[in-house]
Amino acid sequence: MTDREWLARLEWFCIKLGLDTMGELTAALGHPERAYPVVHVAGTNGKGSVVAMIERALRAANLRTGRYTSPHLVHLEERFAVDGRPVEPAELDEALAVVRRAVDARASADPELPPPTYFEVTTAAAFEILRRHHVDVAVIEVGLGGRFDATNVVLPMLSVITSVDFDHEAHLGTTLAEIAGEKAGIIKPGVPVVAGSLASDALTVVEQTATRLAAPLHQSARECAAQAWPTGDGRQEARFETSRACYGPLTLSLRGAHQVHNAAVAVVALEHLAAAGIPLERDAIVTGLTDAEWPGRLQRVAVGERAVLVDGAHNPSGARALAAYLHETHASGVPIVFGVMADKAIDPMIEALAPFARPLVLTAARGRRATLAADLASRAMRVLPPEQVIAEPDVGRALEIAWRHAPEIVVAGSLYLAGEVLARLASMDR
Repeated sequence: MTDREWLARLEWFCIKLGLDTMGELTAALGHPERAYPVVHVAGTNGKGSVVAMIERALRAANLRTGRYTSPHLVHLEERFAVDGRPVEPAELDEALAVVRRAVDARASADPELPPPTYFEVTTAAAFEILRRHHVDVAVIEVGLGGRFDATNVVLPMLSVITSVDFDHEAHLGTTLAEIAGEKAGIIKPGVPVVAGSLASDALTVVEQTATRLAAPLHQSARECAAQAWPTGDGRQEARFETSRACYGPLTLSLRGAHQVHNAAVAVVALEHLAAAGIPLERDAIVTGLTDAEWPGRLQRVAVGERAVLVDGAHNPSGARALAAYLHETHASGVPIVFGVMADKAIDPMIEALAPFARPLVLTAARGRRATLAADLASRAMRVLPPEQVIAEPDVGRALEIAWRHAPEIVVAGSLYLAGEVLARLASMDR
């Protein structure tokens, strides 16, 4: 069995919250996660965008950067980036082999120990890859929650919590306070933390955790004044002002009004990195905001005379952000291809997007967690007339059906669906 086949088999194990296995793996590898400074980023939404902005600014400052994110859209290598580029398959294979040897040694020493999860192995591989590349700074995205996430074995120089909203309630809790407690689990004693605009219940938990751990807390809403106005193509022109500098007017590279909030978080985080000794000038921070790329998030892909706006909105707050974008850019409606995983809050997502769906084409990404297209259609018909709801299980046919209604369509509801569609679009463009 190859290392990749071994890794794929691990994916069948359920989510296992806890750090014991991860701690043992990193110890066996000689703690690669301690070989470089780390910026650790959590949040219900926006964490990927903030990771992208921070990493791009660090790269603009001529620093060698590492980035670890999840999930990948098309290729596994996307999760592991050095200097903004995914690693080569051979590099990933070498790292997986090293981690597998450590896993096998652990199992031989104590066969009763639970095996690692897919995410624990990819996280360990990421730490090893970034150590081998001698990165100057690593920007690490939390996978799920924070407190028990596999990435939480790091001791960062800065922690970031972009947002707290409802998602993964089965694992993180059913109230904002409970979810905030899980995300605040990334806060470390004495390590500064930057928080985005949080609801009062969530903010109270983050404040209490930071106080208990003597971790200086910096709120982007207090430390960064933001002004923004739409450019007309879905992007935002914005100006950010802090006590240290003014950035802008500038055009954010990532689409959507919600990116203004994410950019403010990134600005505050980057300024604190600069204050901690990372050589970041104002121009590098501006580049982070104006040149960041984050595939699958309001990403427009043209295929001949047709186009797709691909957005991995996979929870109610993400769907609301997409709806706000569509209100600005497609107020009269647009064909939407929608597919979502079964463990998500599906009805609020459909309700957010329904006013802009002309029509709503329901489909299903690959994988046993995907909701059946017919089930989605029955839910959609509670808020849309039947003639505006189409069920098509095959993703390729769903795209074609949507294109019959308009040359530009939207795909949303799942990062897994986004990845499948991006792969299809790439093959069509060849």
